[in-house]
Amino acid sequence: MRKTKTPLPRLPGNVAVIDSHCHLDMNDYKNDLDEVVNNAFKNGVKGIVTIGTDLPSSQSAIKIAGRYSGIRATVGIHPHDADSATDDTLTEISNLVAENLEEVVGYGEIGLDYVKNYSDPRIQRNVFRTQLRLARELKLPVIIHDREAHNDCLKIIKEEGPFEQGGIMHCFSGDLTYAHRLIDCNFHISIPGVVTFNKAEQMQRVATHVPAEWLLVETDGPFLAPVPYRGKRNEPLYVLYTVTKIAELRETIPDEIAQITTTNGCKLFNYRFNC
Repeated sequence: MRKTKTPLPRLPGNVAVIDSHCHLDMNDYKNDLDEVVNNAFKNGVKGIVTIGTDLPSSQSAIKIAGRYSGIRATVGIHPHDADSATDDTLTEISNLVAENLEEVVGYGEIGLDYVKNYSDPRIQRNVFRTQLRLARELKLPVIIHDREAHNDCLKIIKEEGPFEQGGIMHCFSGDLTYAHRLIDCNFHISIPGVVTFNKAEQMQRVATHVPAEWLLVETDGPFLAPVPYRGKRNEPLYVLYTVTKIAELRETIPDEIAQITTTNGCKLFNYRFNC
């Protein structure tokens, strides 16, 4: 028997959700970006944060944000590209912020990745520290990538803090104890579509018990599409499946999770969306 797809929730007209992390500059969207964005905005998505991972993608993210009133951008150097980060590169990143204050709402995606190790871990740590300092200078919230680097990420965050503008642990992959330690550092916990996977028990526990005021949702599109689209291209509209799953876990309705996470995102991003 063919399984039917889980329907998208129909949010009330006064409730919408922010996709706090998506990569709209990637080739996966090059042929239908307008359709992807408009479909999301027509069906319950209030805003999208498109993420910079190196200098070219940061520039592209800003251009995309300039095209759509409901999209904002971030800038930064991903740990995969830490080996190629120079002082000149970081100066150009800083200049991008200064020249595009309306579009840029955060610094990242930065951090540590000890799974793929495309860049030397020592260099990753040095570049991470440098960018955390730059984010503080620029007074921007930080968006962090952490793959199997929890101890070092937390250590560096504590040593380089405090972060008055706050930040996000994107695509959170730790346990509840780690989540609370990050919250103590003024970081939000962002839940991706992985929470809809049957075996994502640890993430489901986190999504259930993290204090509501520290909760965000994201797609990480085009990656990590939720059930029922697992294995296919992810897109901002599908953040509603994540909202629905979190509502189920917290024994509430999707409207409430959408409202909570949107309120959190609006505050974190300094009310740069139509909040």
